[in-house]
This record gives sequence, C-alpha cells and structure tokens, in this order.
Amino acid sequence: MLVALILTALASFAGAVALSWTHAFLPSAHIHLALAAGVMPLILGAMTHFVPVLTRSPTPHKGIWLIPALVLAAGVLAFFSFAVPSEAYYFAALLALAATMVFAGWSIRRAANPLGKPHPSLYWYLAALACLMLALAAVLAMALWPEQRLALKRLHLHLNTLGFIGLTAVATLQVLLPTVAGRYDPQAASRLQSDLKWALGGTLLVATGAAWFKPLAWLGAMIWAIPLIHLGRPWFALYRGNIFRRHGAAPSLAAALAGFAAALLGGVLHGAGLLGTTNTAHAFILAFLFPLVTGAVTQLLPVWARPGPQTAWHGQLLRQLGWGGGIRAALFLAGGLLLAVGWRGGLWLAIAALAAFLLQLAAAAKTLLDRDG
Repeated sequence: MLVALILTALASFAGAVALSWTHAFLPSAHIHLALAAGVMPLILGAMTHFVPVLTRSPTPHKGIWLIPALVLAAGVLAFFSFAVPSEAYYFAALLALAATMVFAGWSIRRAANPLGKPHPSLYWYLAALACLMLALAAVLAMALWPEQRLALKRLHLHLNTLGFIGLTAVATLQVLLPTVAGRYDPQAASRLQSDLKWALGGTLLVATGAAWFKPLAWLGAMIWAIPLIHLGRPWFALYRGNIFRRHGAAPSLAAALAGFAAALLGGVLHGAGLLGTTNTAHAFILAFLFPLVTGAVTQLLPVWARPGPQTAWHGQLLRQLGWGGGIRAALFLAGGLLLAVGWRGGLWLAIAALAAFLLQLAAAAKTLLDRDG
C-alpha cells in the first residue's frame, strides 16, 4: 500500500505540472491533483506506518489501511470536480472528513497505550489531523454560507498547507534527517514538545487572518517562524556536511524546510493580496512538497518496500534514488520561488528535477523488484 501511494503521489505531481504548463484546466484542478489526490493520501499512509512506531503499539489492522485509499478516492473526485466543473467536491470533502475522523480516533486510542508515553511527534500528527478536519469542514461550510465562500476558501487552503501538511512534515523532518545523517539529534524530543503550540497557533492565526483579518496572518507567520528557527539552527550545526552535498536525501529534506519557510511568507503575502492563490500554491508545491516527497521517498522507499534488517539491497536502492539529490533540491527550491514571483520559466527547473527523479526511480525498478538481492 505505501509503495502504491508513493507512486500515486509522484504521478499526481507529474500530472499537475503537465496541466499547469498546458493550461488544460483551471488552476484549482492541478492544485487539487497534487495536494488532494497525491499528498493527502500519502501522508495518511505514512501516518499509518508511523503511529504504531511512535506509540510502541501493534501494526494496524487491514481496515485502517483502507483509510488512505478512501482519501485517495476523495482526492480524485475533488480533482475531477474542478477539471469538469461540478459540485461533487462537497461529497469529496464529506468522504475525506469521515475517513479522517475515523483515522484520528484510531490515532488517539493508540496514544493511550499503557506501555509508555508516545513520542512527541504523535501530538504534531494529531494537531495536523485536526487542521485537516477543519479544512474539510470549511469546504462544507461554503454551501451554508455562500457569502463567505472566498474567506472559507482561504481558510481551507492555509489549514491544509500550513496545518495538515506543514505540521506533519516539520514533525517528521525532525526525526527523518537525523536518521538519514546517521547522527542523533539530542534536542529533537524536547523541541517537538515545546514548539507545537507555536506551530499550531501560528497556523490558526495565518488561516484566520488570511480569511477575515489580515494583521493576524502576519502575527501567525512570526509565531510559526519560532519552531522553524529552533529547527534550522541545530540542523546547520549538526548536519551542515550532510545538507550541502550533491547526493543523498539530506539536501532534499533541508530544501523542504527552506521551501516551507518561503511558503509561509508566501501565505502571508497571499493573505495581504500581494500574491495570487495560484502563485502561492505553486511555491508551496514546487519549493516545499517536491523536495520533501522526493527526499522522504529516497530514504523510506527501501524500508517500506522491504521491511526488516537493512541489507546491501537497501543500500543500493538508497544510492540509486539519492544520486543528484542536492542538485534536484536546488532546482525545486529555485523553480518554486521564481514561479511564485511570476517568472513562468521557473517551472522548467522543477520539471527537470522531477523528471530526473522519475527516471532514477524507473532505473531503480530492477533493484526494487529483485527479490534475491
């Protein structure tokens, strides 16, 4: 299931880039293809893997693994509702909301494991799920308060990007980069415990401010910057040598953090009316999501494809996927930022980086399918 969700997310990225370039549909279509049909089910699938680890509890039963599939179906329906305009996105939001509520309930029950206190990342995941549920509820609220449609649309956008995706990503990055580098971050757990209030509070302020009262968005961005600074400083001190490399997953993960900081600023500028919705979403997808997903896939695909002790097979696949990771990360980041400020040529940089990774994944398929390796 996890490998299938990875491939689906990468295919949705490629499709979204193609639709963006060809102007085949309205911008809402390709944005929902990348976010709703690609990233949302992938994140829930990853959480299905990580929640038992964080709570030291048994692997989930098969019913829980159906939730990312239901969310994927909702995301695909949302995409088609914008590609061929209809109001089916209301049903898509309702389906995704119901699935997310079940998943959140399962995660909370796992947090009550009597064998020990959960890892702090779990609480970031629960906060992220709460943001997703509020974002989906905002879509349903559009039918009840059509006069607030634009405000609710902005609320939906920021609760999804900074809340659901941002909280999940920043929590996961704090564990994933030390794993990639092979060096423990002694401050990670305490930092996660102390910084969640800033990240969640900042998200709610930015989303509310973008929707109804612009000054709150600036305040929220400044508050969100606190955990980003707390994370960026130790990363630069501990992992500088890993980050500034031509190859590997670490440069992509670090670029994702920089891209998220840029997207945070873009969100505030969008709320102030200085950046359009499409430019803000493009910066978020290209400068943040593309390096985040390709970096995470580089590190996690070998583990998810063949769980268990790490072997030479895992190392070979990791090297194949990580080749040129630093160059790809720079292209994603530069492409997203240039596109955000209106230079459409920035999209070509992201296309080149994404195409290179997809070709590497195709070239690594022999290794991936080699059961004797």
